[in-house]
Amino acid sequence: MTIGIIGAGAIGSAIARTLARAGLDAKIANSRGPESLRDLVKQAGPRITPTTPQDAAAADIVFLAVNWSKIPDAVAGLGPWNGRIVIDANNPIEAPLFRPAELAGFTSSEVMARLVPGARLVKAFNTLAPPLLEADPREGGGRRVLFFSGDDKAAKAEVATLIDRLGFAGVDLGGLVEGGRLAQFPGGPLPALNLVKIGPAGS
Repeated sequence: MTIGIIGAGAIGSAIARTLARAGLDAKIANSRGPESLRDLVKQAGPRITPTTPQDAAAADIVFLAVNWSKIPDAVAGLGPWNGRIVIDANNPIEAPLFRPAELAGFTSSEVMARLVPGARLVKAFNTLAPPLLEADPREGGGRRVLFFSGDDKAAKAEVATLIDRLGFAGVDLGGLVEGGRLAQFPGGPLPALNLVKIGPAGS
């Protein structure tokens, strides 16, 4: 399994450091080019490799963590996705105004799915603030919760396995529409909650 990350802001960088801490290799890209990622790679270690968006998008699992308004440009020309898994780690809001994007009644992941046709989209990694996302997920005798949702059961199973490998407790919210509404910020009740699942290892 190969992993790519498109976007090297706060969330993308936190994901890279979390993957590296778990001993997983990943390629990361942004719009400014590999040279701009030198400091991040130095922090994260040799398991994280700077690359181009085209190269990162060719991975088996691709994290998309880009400011909402920049997503169309970020994914333009990266297809065909041919069934690869895209993890939607985005929220339809961004600094400095933090105004909710107009989604015409759709969830942000439904909008995302139209931008990456042919991908198996899973919503995940968007509800925790970056410091929590890259912190040790084992806390208080349990594991910090990461929510995920999607319509492809096999893709969700792969993402669930990855979440477990990273040390988090994955909670399946169901399909992309219903799960997306619960996890979407703003509007959903789950973003920013720091929940810990108590139980034996692997539970």
